[in-house]
Amino acid sequence: MTNPKLVLDVQGLNVDIKTPKGMLHAVRNVSFQVHRGETLCLVGESGCGKSMTSLAIMGLLPKAAQRTTQTLSLLGEDLNQVSSKRLNDLRGNKMAMVFQEPMTALNPAYTIGEQLIEHYCHHKKAPAEQARKRAIELLDKVGIASAAQRLGQYPHQLSGGLRQRIMIAIALMCEPELLIADEPSTALDVTIQAQILRLLANLQKELGLAMVLITHDLGVVARIADRVGVMYAGQVVESGSAEQIFSAPRHPYTTGLMSCIPIPGRTPAGGKLGTIAGVVPSLIGELKGCAFRDRCEHVQPACERPIPSYGVPEEHSWRCIHQEGVGL
Repeated sequence: MTNPKLVLDVQGLNVDIKTPKGMLHAVRNVSFQVHRGETLCLVGESGCGKSMTSLAIMGLLPKAAQRTTQTLSLLGEDLNQVSSKRLNDLRGNKMAMVFQEPMTALNPAYTIGEQLIEHYCHHKKAPAEQARKRAIELLDKVGIASAAQRLGQYPHQLSGGLRQRIMIAIALMCEPELLIADEPSTALDVTIQAQILRLLANLQKELGLAMVLITHDLGVVARIADRVGVMYAGQVVESGSAEQIFSAPRHPYTTGLMSCIPIPGRTPAGGKLGTIAGVVPSLIGELKGCAFRDRCEHVQPACERPIPSYGVPEEHSWRCIHQEGVGL
């Protein structure tokens, strides 16, 4: 029986890219679910496969990339079986994405109004005047003053924070069920970052969206996430509720990430934050054993063999054989 609250179901997702040096395994056997009204945060260092995962879901991978999955469904519809026309109908309509850099995502040759209106008319087959009213409504909702006047402006006439709000408005124009936000606050200053994240959290609650938020900032995760997937070397190495991940992390990589952020009341003023020595390994060719072992202080010979998943997949699970002593 189909779960009516389940919006996105991803099981066994792999993304492989042919390169001159061999096959690059950008995403390796990634699985997760997102329900209506839930925020899943995918977190990890740059190059861990977070953005590639989102592009695979949206069907926006580069031509050299190949996606394979056991299950990839949106609202019960198998995205592996849909035609390109049907995928275009779903993309922007039932699932939408807020990209990392709005200046490159917005078309500089068209006004804000033209881009909002075209998006709505294409998917809803609505007249331009109805689309214009919807655009003004959404600009108001995302906190942009003088919304009607903004429709005539071009992207270069707006600040980074306003452009990101425009991107959020475009994503929400057709009332999607799933919103994917890929590092939506990275290029913004700290004050604007907080405003954008607060906006996303409020909209998610108000509209009951299923949201996948991609970030490398655990401070962001602590404020907004219901569930967390920690990614390393293209693989989810730990997943669980935000409370479980922050109160009882079981993978050394998760612990290392947490040591890199200041904790009020626990991190002394002027004290040094933690670091994770080394770099993410190359994802070209076959990866054997735990990909984190060259950077892990708990490494042991068994780490060179395949690492099973421990815990309960739907609750709190991790890929690490070092069961004791991993935590803050």
